[in-house]
Amino acid sequence: MREITNFFYTTGFAYLGIQNIIMITIAMTVIYLAVVKKYEPLLLLPIGFGMTLGNLPGIAEMMLGIYDEGTTLNTLYLGVLRGIYPPLIFLGVGAMTDFSSLIANPKLVFLGFAAQFGIFATFMGALWMGFSLPDAASIGIIGSSDGPTVIFIASRLSPHLLGTLALAAYSYMAVVPLIQPPVIKLLTTDKERVIRMKTPRLVSKREKILFPIIAFIATSLIAPAGSILLGMLFFGNLLRESGVVERLANTAKSSLIDICTIIIGICIGATTQGSVFLQLQTLMIIGMGAFSFMMATGAGVIGAKCMNLFLKEKINPIIGAAGLSVMPGAARVVQKVGQEYDKNNFLLMHAMAPNVAGVIGSAVVAGVFLGILG
Repeated sequence: MREITNFFYTTGFAYLGIQNIIMITIAMTVIYLAVVKKYEPLLLLPIGFGMTLGNLPGIAEMMLGIYDEGTTLNTLYLGVLRGIYPPLIFLGVGAMTDFSSLIANPKLVFLGFAAQFGIFATFMGALWMGFSLPDAASIGIIGSSDGPTVIFIASRLSPHLLGTLALAAYSYMAVVPLIQPPVIKLLTTDKERVIRMKTPRLVSKREKILFPIIAFIATSLIAPAGSILLGMLFFGNLLRESGVVERLANTAKSSLIDICTIIIGICIGATTQGSVFLQLQTLMIIGMGAFSFMMATGAGVIGAKCMNLFLKEKINPIIGAAGLSVMPGAARVVQKVGQEYDKNNFLLMHAMAPNVAGVIGSAVVAGVFLGILG
């Protein structure tokens, strides 16, 4: 009987508690959304599995968890804590991104920057709710709707909130198609939604090569603390547009970004242990995440409407919603909403301009926060 008892205490059943059950149920829900509903499966599937791994009973008791020094999970997690993975993901994003739409219509950069209002609104809200200045800045960055940027900031300013913040950011990125349309429709009229825009001009190869170099220098001078994110983003784009290092560009936008996404997803999921995650503070952060996405969407749309007051050739205000950094998810939402009212209105190419501007803008704001608070 003693041997049987000893064996029992080596199994997870001996440590199974209500927190484990709740968190594994949440993990199964996340996996369901990824597999069945197909909500950003590249993000949610690794996170859901990581949540399961991090909340299995017995893992923590046997010192095999992500917070136990020297374990495999802990070693992989160092890349998150030290900000190694986010810049590598930005490298891959840059290699996948075509900045032509922004180069052809540079005034649309305003919409990408206008959407960053969601960051500052959430930042102020977090301060009002009693969070410290660094924590409020980390929470505010959820409004960037950019998971790697959230991880990059939180790992430096609020490592104790890293798992919750990352999970909130990635979860809301996955449900952008549900969050944005009601906000867009609330702030626009039927007449505005059917505005057609001229096809953007063709951009020369020289412009495409010069843009990442000039943009990197300009944005890094504004926010030097964000230069690693901005540098990797624009370097990845330079790999793509130079045309002389196709192998490097292909590696950055495929294998490298996929590997980093898998590791980040599992690690972030594993940090959401019940004892840390099931708190009032977590619910507050998740609530502010939804608020930040809605504010960013609304600010982009209102920014476009304000621009139309001064433009002879009106822009469709729906594209302002693409100022979120969810790329190209936000741009696709704009295309879908636009075609609900005019099936022959193609807004995707126009929406990509504020979409890529939002990626740049969020990295700049992150650099400003780090420069002030880091």
